[in-house]
Amino acid sequence: MFKPFAAALSLLANPLAAQECGGSFDGFIGGLSSEAVEMGYSATTVRAFFDGVALDQAVLTADRSQGFFQRDFIDFSRRLISQNRIDNGRAQGQRQDAIFDRIEAEFGIPRGVLLAFWAFETDFGAVQGDFNTLNALVTLAHDCRRPELFRPQVFAALELFVRGDFEPATTTGAWAGEIGMVQMLPGDILENGRDGDGDGQVSLKTSPQDALLSGASVLSSLGWAPNQPWLQEVTVPDQMEWTFAGTHVKLPVAEWEGMGVRPRSGELPDLPASLILPMGRKGPAFLAYPNFDVYFEWNQSFVYVLTAAYFGTRLEGASVYNAGSPDAGLSGDQIQVLQQKLQARGHDVGGADGILGARTRIAVQAEQNRLGMPADAWPTPALLNAL
Repeated sequence: MFKPFAAALSLLANPLAAQECGGSFDGFIGGLSSEAVEMGYSATTVRAFFDGVALDQAVLTADRSQGFFQRDFIDFSRRLISQNRIDNGRAQGQRQDAIFDRIEAEFGIPRGVLLAFWAFETDFGAVQGDFNTLNALVTLAHDCRRPELFRPQVFAALELFVRGDFEPATTTGAWAGEIGMVQMLPGDILENGRDGDGDGQVSLKTSPQDALLSGASVLSSLGWAPNQPWLQEVTVPDQMEWTFAGTHVKLPVAEWEGMGVRPRSGELPDLPASLILPMGRKGPAFLAYPNFDVYFEWNQSFVYVLTAAYFGTRLEGASVYNAGSPDAGLSGDQIQVLQQKLQARGHDVGGADGILGARTRIAVQAEQNRLGMPADAWPTPALLNAL
């Protein structure tokens, strides 16, 4: 293996060893350059790669302005899943039938899964982002919010540059450094980039076949179990032990059946599963199987992950979920206040950002249980007032 490439992969595997951030931006670039040379890249190559790189304030603004993820599941999913997207998804599934057949045979990943990502990430390639990728990666590596994620990606982009697959001045993509139709970071491109159309190149921005096959390779590398389900809508009884709900609890399907959980259609597979009640016991209900965990390796947002997984089932023929009649929830500002109260009680919610993520849900459930409320992880004004 080429020495610098091996070093770049080592950084990706051990990101905690490379968390330096902040300080003078020029000094930071100097540190990156020195580290790249120590990894085995020539000084000339490194200078060419970093020539003209700049801090992009718009990237930081985007990173801190993710209010869309404060929406509840019903609102979020209805905004993202339009009839037009469903129709386009099914048309793209037919148009790219050959590559989807190949993906299903090689990886055991249904086409609906990748169609959903393709739709949400770039509207089937139409909106891939116009941020300079190197500037975005270096800006986020310099910022001290998540350097352990982005610093290794700078070196992965350097390796792509050496291979002739990345142009620092002109390569563009999303604000977080992802490239192409299914939005892959440079490290994922290095490890999982695949030539799906047989032209000898991996062109994630222009070739749907390359992008989809590469995306499938990423999901497989993250642990996707071939030919297994990922999400299934269910119904729940009026009364059950709600503390078992949540992604942190996995039980055999037989135990869920014993509690009165039933599939809305079809049969339940013989797999461990988590009961997900995104808007509490009176709203939509799903069983999430082991493949659902892979989604969180792609994106950390609970509402995005659940919506993408659900959309995949829709594209595979599932019905529109039963929205039920959920209890009134909280606004983003109210959730932020709730998170502050939860933190004051010793819960780790990952910061008061107004987003109802997995850790906040676990904390909500614990407090509901303590207060004698139905512990379904759905925060209500009553819970906020009780705290």
